[in-house]
Amino acid sequence: MIRAAVILLLLFFPSVMPLSGQDRSGGATRMTLDEAISKARESSVSALSAKASFVSSYWAYRSYQASRLPSLNLYGNLASFDRSLRQLQNYETGELVYTSNYNMQNSIGLAISQIVAFTGGRVSLYSDLSRIDEFGSGLGNTWYAQPVTFTYEQPIFAYNQFKWDKKISPKEYERARRAYIETMEQVTIDAARYYFELLLAKRNHDISCSNYRNTSQMHAVAGERLKLGSVTRDEYLQLELRMLNDSISMNETMIKVKEAQMVLNSLLGYDEKFEIEPVLEGNLPNVWMDYDMVMEKSLENSSFLLENEIKTLNAESDVARAKADRGASLSFNAKFGLSNSDAAFRETYRHLLDQEVVGITFSIPIFDWGLGKGRVKEAKAKAEVVKAEVEQAMNDYRRTVFTAVGQFNNQKQQCVASERAASIAEERYGLMMEKFRNGTASVTDLNTAQSENDEAAIRYLTDISNFWNYYFELRKLTLHDFMTDSDIEVDFRELLE
Repeated sequence: MIRAAVILLLLFFPSVMPLSGQDRSGGATRMTLDEAISKARESSVSALSAKASFVSSYWAYRSYQASRLPSLNLYGNLASFDRSLRQLQNYETGELVYTSNYNMQNSIGLAISQIVAFTGGRVSLYSDLSRIDEFGSGLGNTWYAQPVTFTYEQPIFAYNQFKWDKKISPKEYERARRAYIETMEQVTIDAARYYFELLLAKRNHDISCSNYRNTSQMHAVAGERLKLGSVTRDEYLQLELRMLNDSISMNETMIKVKEAQMVLNSLLGYDEKFEIEPVLEGNLPNVWMDYDMVMEKSLENSSFLLENEIKTLNAESDVARAKADRGASLSFNAKFGLSNSDAAFRETYRHLLDQEVVGITFSIPIFDWGLGKGRVKEAKAKAEVVKAEVEQAMNDYRRTVFTAVGQFNNQKQQCVASERAASIAEERYGLMMEKFRNGTASVTDLNTAQSENDEAAIRYLTDISNFWNYYFELRKLTLHDFMTDSDIEVDFRELLE
């Protein structure tokens, strides 16, 4: 019955049978790990999203820089026609009357203004010209000119947004630069992980096919030995059951290969029909990590410290805002310039009159039911929480780096040991098959050797995968290439083109 089931299974799934002399990769494209990583960094959705995020942060920073530069504006009011009744009050009698308004106004001006970031004030210089044309019984026109006018507005005891922007915005832009590199390093980590998952899936499938071939041969040998009485019926059935399981495993592992291939293709930007043949490169780089050096590079290059600094500054900014909103609000305003008005345009710019306007406006809360005090307390409490979170994050970060360094340094030796173990297990399995042919080994011994060989082969490939995963994780933490002993650099100008 078992033999019949095997035959039926192979008839329904002939594709899993390896053909002698056939290229296992078929029409697949051979691709190294470096090539897969390069393709992922170029074409993956994550890479494109990282670029878009950086470009957005760049223009936000450019907007901040532009806000601190002088701005020049042309303003005006053209052909503003007004024909209506307007309510007026006689200042002597208090009588309300409606009078006809029938005119058209035109004005144009040029203004330049500049923010004073240190104080939070704004200084402006402008020049404008207006003309009013009266229609109806009061036919005529009037010109009004302000050739030059200087204004200054200065809040006192107020929250200075420009001061805090100066502290925070450059750090946010630098964080965006580092975050882009970190995101690209995460793309590298994902590419390596999916690459080795495909490699493991293919290796599992190869093992299943190889096991089926070997078990089929041993099953035939067991059949001959069964006739001679050197193999029991139970041992013969064990091999037949193992052969059936191996045939099922071939189909299961083939599905796993296809799934892993599609996941990697999705990252690299290929469709599901594109086949990749990963290449196992056994030579691992001779790199040893020093914790102090890795920690120093991590704090120097990564976005971790900047992120904590920005959180702290934002918390301090909120406290400053709450304190400013709670207390007295004063504002100093000054205006100095020249002006004149006349029916003749030429006369408008002659005999100019001085104009000076200076004043202070204020608002002092007398009683607010503790609203301002509560907001200050709330902001301070949040700042304390942020401070504690930053300290905790630093401790956790140091532990993360320490663990990553330890894992990487141990993994190189682990790969050497597992490679040797795989070689020994493979050789032992070959010897055990030979002993079984000669009748000096049992089916149990053969099955044990086969299982140990399978486990050793997968363990070695898993250790290689872990080695590269640990290495790229350290690269992401430090933004440093340990093979070339240089910091990872990106041409950000090229990203903006």
